[in-house]
Amino acid sequence: MIGPQVQASDMVHAEKYRGEGETFREACNREASALQDSHEHYMAYRDARLHMRYMSAGRVQAAMGSLKNITPYNCFVMPRIHDSFTDGPSLEELEMLSEYEHPPLSIMDTAKSAAITMRQGGGVGYDITPLRPRGDLIKGVQSFTDGPMAFAPIYNAVCNATASAGNRRGAQMLVMRCDHPDIEIFIRAKQGVAHIPYEYRPLRGFNMSVAVTDELIECVQSGKPFPLKWGGQVYREVDPHALWEMIMRGTYDWAEPGVLFIDTINRMNNLWYCETIAATNPCGEQPLPPYGACLLGSINLPRYLHKNAAGQYEFQWELLAADIPNINRAMDNVIDRARYPLPEQKAEAQNKRRIGIGVTGLANCIEALGHLYGTPGFLELEDKILKFITRNLYISSAMLAKEKGSFPFYDEEKYLASEFIQTLDSDVQDLIRKYGIRNSHLTSIAPTGTISFTADNVSSGCEPVFGYTQSRRVIMPEGRITVEVPDYGASVLGVKGKRAMDVTAQEHVAVLCTAQRHIDSAVSKTCNVPSDYPYDKFKDLYMQAFEGGAKGCTTYRPNGNYEDVITSADKAEEGDSQEAEACGFDPVTGQRTGACAE
Repeated sequence: MIGPQVQASDMVHAEKYRGEGETFREACNREASALQDSHEHYMAYRDARLHMRYMSAGRVQAAMGSLKNITPYNCFVMPRIHDSFTDGPSLEELEMLSEYEHPPLSIMDTAKSAAITMRQGGGVGYDITPLRPRGDLIKGVQSFTDGPMAFAPIYNAVCNATASAGNRRGAQMLVMRCDHPDIEIFIRAKQGVAHIPYEYRPLRGFNMSVAVTDELIECVQSGKPFPLKWGGQVYREVDPHALWEMIMRGTYDWAEPGVLFIDTINRMNNLWYCETIAATNPCGEQPLPPYGACLLGSINLPRYLHKNAAGQYEFQWELLAADIPNINRAMDNVIDRARYPLPEQKAEAQNKRRIGIGVTGLANCIEALGHLYGTPGFLELEDKILKFITRNLYISSAMLAKEKGSFPFYDEEKYLASEFIQTLDSDVQDLIRKYGIRNSHLTSIAPTGTISFTADNVSSGCEPVFGYTQSRRVIMPEGRITVEVPDYGASVLGVKGKRAMDVTAQEHVAVLCTAQRHIDSAVSKTCNVPSDYPYDKFKDLYMQAFEGGAKGCTTYRPNGNYEDVITSADKAEEGDSQEAEACGFDPVTGQRTGACAE
């Protein structure tokens, strides 16, 4: 079958990703033509797109080959923010930068860069840790600063005022390290506002995450006091249990802040030798350096299922292996053929050639093969599929390097010494040593809400089935309409999988950690818990995620405070009707919605 078969799915695809009067086939032709290396490559990549075996990110679908002035990159991380309002770094500071580093920008120059980026359709992430804590003296003006959170509303206002491409406002992520002296202010910034109408709540254009260090986890486990520091100076020591409790209680009650395991992120980074990561994109599947960008796409796993003579589903491994080199080649070509909001973003992308290919429909696929979500059999097959994809992507990228050259910042010995590369099969490592590698990073699992919906409502990313039928409020330029669509597994595959409401918290974490083993960037996944889930067990989930190697953890406990862009028609539960501006949560499943849905 070519293209969406469900009318609502086709309608959303046409509204978001096609040109005026453009059919699905014509959109695939346009994208494949823009990304081809040859006629053979055009035909092969177009076939994967036409039959929806591969779903490039919505930004790629809308941008490549089109007349629109938009970027195919979903999201960017802003440069390091210099601790100045307008001045930026001094000449002396600039001289201290390494050959790999971009100069930091002042608070206001960062806001301008974010505005330019969001105008072309990109979401943004910020790390505000470099800004000095509240009460510190600003020597230049002989006054005292109000701290980083005093400047966050500037970026929030930029987001609210900037109309991104694709009928949505810009998405934003705000990150602060757990050892910043103002961490308590950060944690509480969006709490205690249930009585305030949604449109007037503070910082509603942000997702917020705490960058949790190994030191904090170790202090929690040992009871040793935890230092809060900035600029090389320890401001005070705090009880680590009290700080951890504050983070946990916030996310239990308010679904924020999220948690990033920042030392795990940097330790497992393929480019540990030339970059330090301090923030992620708004949904967390791409930890990125300054000016780093998300170039995303998802392999639609249910489209690789085939019924055998006995009427049982089989997975077509050979077809997937044949598609991967064509997908890799096309995504690599995006890097050189894309529009970039800022020249620094282009330089960063071309020097490292990061891409993030993941999966969608994982639940539909594996449940059709006989394993309910989160069970041992499910985890075993999830592990096998993701290892297969990663192995073949790294082989493909090595062969691309043989043909086109490695990414410019490739250092053979240092790259091969990275912890993630060490997990690859030895023959893959040998191939990289022989030919190099075209792309520094290759894998990422995104939420994929919208592209999964346009693929006839397959289960999103690595999340469980939402419901056998769901009502979805779709935002269009003319307003918001409600549509009901069946789950792909139930309606097409004839398999009613385990719904999100039936998945245990431990099963969610197990799926997350299994995926992370084979993903070189990160996995965007929400671990849902019921409203009456015990608080002590809730806290344990984060330790389980940390110990399981996850790079972050997002949980959701429904309490009626959040927007329900999607609702299950299986269960008559309704949440509040306020409209989310950036990334939201569904109150039943906790899935990412809104600007993070792609």
